[in-house]
Amino acid sequence: MKKIKTLGLIITLIMMSLSCEELPDPAGVRSVGIVPGIDDLDPGVYDSKNLASTYVEFTLSLPEGVSAEKVTIVGFLNGSNVETTIKEITSFPSVVRILASDVAQKIGINLADVANGDVFTFILLPTVNGKTYHSSAVLSVPVACAYEVALATGSYHSVSPSTDWNSEGDITLTADPANPYKIYVSGLEEMEGQVEDLGPLVMYIDPATYAVTVPEKAICSDGFGHGLLSYAGSGTYSSCDGKYTMVFDISSVGAGGTWTGNRFTFTRN
Repeated sequence: MKKIKTLGLIITLIMMSLSCEELPDPAGVRSVGIVPGIDDLDPGVYDSKNLASTYVEFTLSLPEGVSAEKVTIVGFLNGSNVETTIKEITSFPSVVRILASDVAQKIGINLADVANGDVFTFILLPTVNGKTYHSSAVLSVPVACAYEVALATGSYHSVSPSTDWNSEGDITLTADPANPYKIYVSGLEEMEGQVEDLGPLVMYIDPATYAVTVPEKAICSDGFGHGLLSYAGSGTYSSCDGKYTMVFDISSVGAGGTWTGNRFTFTRN
């Protein structure tokens, strides 16, 4: 059938909650395992089309049985080694909202200079018994366009290179009425003359990161005459132009194999 080609897909936007590290004075000391929690992140990007009022929001908590006088949120832009205090939180759990405009002002940059692809990084520093610790609770927030379901759905053109699944044609993406981040995909195998009697394929867009996950699902009961044909995979969604960059593992029961790492791009017609 199709050629095997295994590729890697790296999705950025890292939220880490591991062990703590000490900072030298004046930031604090080391070796105390207090890691603030970052939960319920939504939204998780700064909207490049509305920088004056865009924000990220999350719930900041402490591990059970742990107390702290405060958690200081410091931030920087694009890998700078200068950390600036953005907020101090003194009650836990607490819902934290960080405006892009506030961050830009405190870091000392012009909001007009912030562009798509920039990344703000926030580090949560707990203070316990008067000492501040450098935590590995880190939130990286990219600057991107806000999610619009109308841009994420409709008529698309799908291409998988000849070195992968070797297919090209038009597909249709529709959103679930109850969940705009749940996207149904029809036509991936119809373009190759197959019947998608078990479709559509379902993709889930993470509202915080725009990462796309695709649980395994059979879309054809008799793909290429070999029985069940299934897709599973992952990728990313570009909220500025509606493009999906995907990698699928495609399995055929009758052919007895899985073709892994097939690259696909979906672009709007």
